[in-house]
Amino acid sequence: MRILGISAFYHDSAAAIVEDGRVICAAQEERFTRKKHDAGFPHNAVEFCLDFVGVHSPGIDYVAFYDKPFLKFERMIKTFLAFAPAGFESFRIAIPLWIREKLFQKRSLKNALQRRLGDFDFSTRLLFAEHHFSHAASAFYPSPFEEAAVLTIDGVGEWATTSAAMGSGNQLAITKEIRFPHSIGLLYSAFTAYLGFKVNSGEYKVMGLAPYGNPTYAGTILDNVIDLKSDGSFRLNLEYFNYCTGLTMTNDRFSALFGGPPRQPHEPLERRHMDLAASMQAVLDETVLRLTRSLARETGCPNLCLAGGVALNCVANGKVLRDGVFRRLWIQPAAGDAGGALGAALAAYFGYANRVRESRPQDQDAMHGAYLGPEFRQHEIEARLGRMGARFSVLREAALIHTTAATLARGEVAGWFQGRMEFGPRALGSRSIVADARCPAMQSTLNQKIKYRESFRPFAPSVLLEDVADWFELDQESPYMLIVADVAQRRRSPSSADDRSSPMERLKVPRSEIPAVTHLDYSARVHTVDAFTNPKYRALLECFKQITECPVLINTSFNVRGEPIVCTPEDAFRCFMGTEMDALAIGDCFLRKSEQDPSLKTRYDRSFDPD
Repeated sequence: MRILGISAFYHDSAAAIVEDGRVICAAQEERFTRKKHDAGFPHNAVEFCLDFVGVHSPGIDYVAFYDKPFLKFERMIKTFLAFAPAGFESFRIAIPLWIREKLFQKRSLKNALQRRLGDFDFSTRLLFAEHHFSHAASAFYPSPFEEAAVLTIDGVGEWATTSAAMGSGNQLAITKEIRFPHSIGLLYSAFTAYLGFKVNSGEYKVMGLAPYGNPTYAGTILDNVIDLKSDGSFRLNLEYFNYCTGLTMTNDRFSALFGGPPRQPHEPLERRHMDLAASMQAVLDETVLRLTRSLARETGCPNLCLAGGVALNCVANGKVLRDGVFRRLWIQPAAGDAGGALGAALAAYFGYANRVRESRPQDQDAMHGAYLGPEFRQHEIEARLGRMGARFSVLREAALIHTTAATLARGEVAGWFQGRMEFGPRALGSRSIVADARCPAMQSTLNQKIKYRESFRPFAPSVLLEDVADWFELDQESPYMLIVADVAQRRRSPSSADDRSSPMERLKVPRSEIPAVTHLDYSARVHTVDAFTNPKYRALLECFKQITECPVLINTSFNVRGEPIVCTPEDAFRCFMGTEMDALAIGDCFLRKSEQDPSLKTRYDRSFDPD
C-alpha cells in the first residue's frame, strides 16, 4: 500500500510517500522553487516523490492531507466574531482568500493532482487528518518506540496549539490539548517579530541570540503576559497581542511593557534585545519542562516523542533530555509543517487503514537519517557541472575524502554535496558546508563570507558518535541536530573576557578546543554521526580525525542567508561561486575555487530576501 502525504497552503509545503508503513521519500517544495518556506501547493515535491517510486494513479492507494480546512475556517470565523468589531480589516482580507483557495481544498487538491494521478478516486481516497494528529503521527510512528507519550507544540493547527497523545503499536490518540488563542508557539513568534525577525522563519535567531543576554524580563513575562500553571498548562493575556484581530503580532501595550517599539530589521541589536531573547527562551524552557514532567507523571511511560515547530527549539529539547523524567527522547527531524505531510501519510496507513506497525530495534528509527530527498548519479553530476562551466577533477572515493579532509585541516571551507538530500531544516552531511571547528576565526568567517548573515549566529558541530561524550556533555546520539549540550569541561578554555565586555567581544575569545562551534554559554547544537546512516560523511570525519586528532567538524547548511538549502548540483555550484568557499566536493567531483572561471563568480546572495 502506497500513500502520498501532502502539506500545503500555510508554510513549508511538502510531500512524502509511505509504502507498506515504510518511509520511502519526502521533500519540501522550497528546495525546488528556491523560495524559502514556500507555502504553495508542492507540485515539484509531489513529482519527485511519485517519480522516485515510479508510480502513477494505480500505484497510489490514498492521498492524505495534513489538516482539516473546515475546522481551521471555523476557528477563524469564531475568532473574528469573538473580537468583533475589532479585526474587521484582517477579516476583510482573509475571507476572499479562503473562499477562493483554502476552503474548498478537496477540489484544489484534485485539480492539482489530476494530471499525474489521472482517474484516481478523490471522493473516497482523499483523506484529511487533523493538524496536531499529523504532527503526533510524524513523531510516534517513525520512532524506535513500541509505546511512547507524544507532545506536540506549535503556533496553531485547526484549534490546538499544544497537545498530548499516547501511542502504542499502531494506535495513537490525542488525550488533551490547549487551544487557540493560547499558544506558547505564538508567544515565541510574538517575541520573534518584536525583536525584528520574521515570524515562521526567525524563531531560531531568538534561540541563538538568547545566550548573549540575561533573562531579566522573564518575571515580567510570567507576571503579565502568560499565566503558567505547575502542570505546564497556560493562558495568555490577550491584551498584549494583535494576532487574533490584526495584522501584527503585538500591540502598543506590549511595547510599553518591554521598553519601546518593535526593533526594525535594519536597526542594531542592543543589550535589551538580547535580554528579551534570553527571557523568552527561559519562559519557553520552563513551560516545556512543566509540560513534560506532568506528562511523565500522568503516563508513567519512559519514552517521549516531540513534534510541532517548537520541537525544533533544540535548547529546550536539551533541557528535557537532561531533566531525566523520560529515559528516552525522539524528535521528528522535520518537526514543523513539512513533517505534517509525512505524518498524514503515516496516520492514514496505521490509523485509517489499521495496518500493523512492525517493531524495530530500540536504537533504530524509520527516518533513514532523514536522507529522503533527491540524489544524483555521478554521470548526471558531471554533465550538469559541465553545462555550468565548472572545472573539476573526478577522484576515487577514498581520494575525494582525503583531499577534502586535508583541505579542511588547512583552515579552508568546503561544500559537501553527497547522496540524498535531507528532509527537514537541518543539513546532516548531505547538503552541508563544512570547516575546521578548531579555528578561532571560523565562526566569523562563515557568517560574514559564506552565509552573509548576522555575526551572532552560532554553528553546529558534527562529531563521530563514539567520541561525543569525550567532547560534549552528552552520552547518547543526536542524529538530527535537535539537542543542545554543553562542551565537555575538559575541552573548555579559561575565558580572558569578563562580564563587562560586550557580548560580541566575548564571542571572539576562544572558549574551548573547538571555539568555532562553542556558543557564548559553552553550548553547542550537536550532530552525531554513526556508522550506518551516512557512511561517506562519517568517512570524512574519520579522515579528518586521523589528520588532526579531532573528530569534530563545523556543519552548517549549504546555502546563504534567505536561501533554501541547495537541492541540485546547479544550486550547489551557484552557491559555491557566489560565496567565498574554497572547495566543493560533489559526488566524486572535486572543485577548487582558484581553478574556476572568475567570470562565473557573482554575489548571488542578493537574489534572496533576508530571512
